[in-house]
Amino acid sequence: MKTNDKLFKVFIFICLLLIALSIIVPVGWVFIASLKTNSEFYANPWALPKSFYFENFVDAWQSANMGDYFLNSVIVTALALIILLAIALPCAYILARMEFKGKKFATAFMNAGLFINLSYIVIPIFIMLRDGNKLLNNTFLANIFGNGFLMNNRLVLAIIYASTAVPFTVYLLSNFFSSISKSYEEAAYIDGASYFRTMIDIIIPMAKPAVITVILFNFLSFWNEYILALTIMTDSSMKTLPVGLINLQQAARGAANYGRLYSGLVLVMLPTLIMYILVQKQLTEGMMVGGDKG
Repeated sequence: MKTNDKLFKVFIFICLLLIALSIIVPVGWVFIASLKTNSEFYANPWALPKSFYFENFVDAWQSANMGDYFLNSVIVTALALIILLAIALPCAYILARMEFKGKKFATAFMNAGLFINLSYIVIPIFIMLRDGNKLLNNTFLANIFGNGFLMNNRLVLAIIYASTAVPFTVYLLSNFFSSISKSYEEAAYIDGASYFRTMIDIIIPMAKPAVITVILFNFLSFWNEYILALTIMTDSSMKTLPVGLINLQQAARGAANYGRLYSGLVLVMLPTLIMYILVQKQLTEGMMVGGDKG
């Protein structure tokens, strides 16, 4: 039995090592390639750079407008996360902790949204925004918001991102909220706390790992989303980072400037890597630890 256990542990270790290498090697290669000149890249793509050629990042940031795309992605992602949490936290709290008529239907209706992928409804969303602009252009609102307000608008894009992420976020948070003992709420009600105050001061702090988890997952989804941003953000000044990266890739094919291309890839990957490193501990707790069921 001991021999079998050791063999199993060795097998698991080898599998984990191979998985780690399959992730680390491509990411490390992109970072190395981003610091090379074109001549070094063509000489040996796997060799270490002779010197750190940071001009690739400057060229990508300024000449390829990656700085503007980066700012657009930051604004859209931040707005989408704020809107999402403002909607999903109270909704999950109500579904998990309160009893009311129609709760089962509301829960089932919310869970049905889990099966709707954003890429499936891009065309209907585009048609709705286009027709909405036509209606706005024929009213006094056009004088306030301008023509074509619903297209090339970072706030509108953020609202769409947040609304499509509500079902998954509510599902995850409500399951975590349900695992927390109701004794905490009962003590708060005895002290005169309202439902809102109880949610803000007691339930959400206790569910911090779950909140961090949904923030990270949705951050990755919003940051890397491409199809919808490409469809409704037609103005070059409003493009997000993934869309700008595709434009940079197409330009690199013609100009053979691979250092600038891989620098753009690093700009896309770096925020997600930093985000994961910062919340790794909370993410692990959110995936593995539930609340006190009392």
